[in-house]
Amino acid sequence: MILSDRDIRRFLREGRLRIEPLDEELQVQPSSVDLRLGREFRIFRHMRKSHIDPLRDDPAEYTEPVVIEDGESFILHPGEFVLGCTLEWIEVPEELVARVEGRSSLGRLALLVHATAGFIDAGFKGRITLELSNVGKMPIALHPGMRVCQLAFELMSSPAERPYGHPSRSSKYQHQKGATPSRINLDPELR
Repeated sequence: MILSDRDIRRFLREGRLRIEPLDEELQVQPSSVDLRLGREFRIFRHMRKSHIDPLRDDPAEYTEPVVIEDGESFILHPGEFVLGCTLEWIEVPEELVARVEGRSSLGRLALLVHATAGFIDAGFKGRITLELSNVGKMPIALHPGMRVCQLAFELMSSPAERPYGHPSRSSKYQHQKGATPSRINLDPELR
């Protein structure tokens, strides 16, 4: 069951769901919450290697952080893929999950906000890393602070026994603060 604006506001008011900073009047939609683009990006550099080995390569070898200054924008060129992040800090309670979706106004400009990682687990705390792609023919200016995506919340059948961030879990993205590169090399079965 997807939460309505009434239930989203109730979860926020009760402190069970946290989204900060939040302009409730602007950002809470009928069945989602719009999130804004942060100032931090991570761009991919061309490597002198034939490929990226996600289990062995350090993301610092093939990515670099970029911070956009006030009043500036990030230009995303056609065919380019970068990591961005939300301005908002999110804390999802143990009985909810969230799904990141693009805004139709930006989708109509050929901007995709996630490649595959659009699912936010119960218990997640942090800023959401966005997988931004320009699939169009013209560059797109991305302005920090613009509403770039939306979160839809779904009520689970019962609260998670071991939510994201639980001490017994390998929650490698818990408390992430910016555009965070892959940490697949930290998966316990691959060590």
